[in-house]
Amino acid sequence: MGATPTLAVIGDGVIGLSVARRALRDGWSVRVHRGEDPGASWVAGGMLAPHSEGWPGEEQQLRIGLAALDLWRAEGPDSYRHGLPEQIVTARESMVVAVDRADVADLRTVANWLAAQGHPVTLTAAARDIEPMLATGVRHGFVAGTEMAVDNRRLVDALTAECERLGASWGSPVTDLSETDDVDQRVIANGIDAPKLAPELPVRPVKGEVLRLRWRPGCLPPPQRVIRARVHGRPVYLVPRADGVVVGATQYEHGRDTAPSVAGVRDLLEDACAVLPALGEYEMAEAAAGLRPMTPDNLPVVRRLDHRTLAAAGLGRNGFLLAPWAAQRIAEELRKEELPKGDER
Repeated sequence: MGATPTLAVIGDGVIGLSVARRALRDGWSVRVHRGEDPGASWVAGGMLAPHSEGWPGEEQQLRIGLAALDLWRAEGPDSYRHGLPEQIVTARESMVVAVDRADVADLRTVANWLAAQGHPVTLTAAARDIEPMLATGVRHGFVAGTEMAVDNRRLVDALTAECERLGASWGSPVTDLSETDDVDQRVIANGIDAPKLAPELPVRPVKGEVLRLRWRPGCLPPPQRVIRARVHGRPVYLVPRADGVVVGATQYEHGRDTAPSVAGVRDLLEDACAVLPALGEYEMAEAAAGLRPMTPDNLPVVRRLDHRTLAAAGLGRNGFLLAPWAAQRIAEELRKEELPKGDER
């Protein structure tokens, strides 16, 4: 190959930074265009949970998620986690539990579906033997032993630092693709703003509130695993952090509104305490809302749009899980551009 190929990555969330880092490793000269606000990556729970996120009818999402989880768990110098601080990992297991009879029925539906997909889980009626912090009435659940969680903010900071170490440059927000005509290739990875640059991308914002509860002296410690639950039909997740727990997340369409609502915060607090009553003694440290970039079929759009433009868009509620998968897919497409005609393999 002759001169160093150049790449513009539009977006500095977990997807854009993961794509940029992989391209830098592969020998590209990369410029990352930063957004004007932190975006959804700063608000996320950071779960890597294809089993416990699954639901009948989402077979393709499960396959992609499991492939992404394998990339997260891989070891060695070429792995996604190589060069990132170990402290980004906050849990190495998930537990899914149910509160009432209808929730138990949903739990069994998911377990039966996972088994039909070749990924059986073992149901238990003694969930508190596994996680003693659970409320007294919470008995039914299953464990997803290979799932993980990461500290979303530490990961974004670590990816930013590694991109800088590998030689990335930084650019301002892009309002028109013509602003990146000076590079060989470009990747649209700016979340809900992707359709502004490529109107054919079927991405829309879906609001989700997330809370951060901080441990206080005298309180029970945070759980060691992710706790996911259905509470009277509403999903809630509790994700460990070094200083407490992240609670999420509501999901509804409300345009680009990112103000946490009283009703959303109330429901999250009630459901979290219905699952882990000890959280009622924690400090309410933060309430925030992010906008997930969703597609009509809930599948990501990670592909080439034209000879110069690629998209890593619409990763929805699983952006952190799918980050290494999206980076790998984009890297494969970029490699095709580098190969001479007839040498694509």
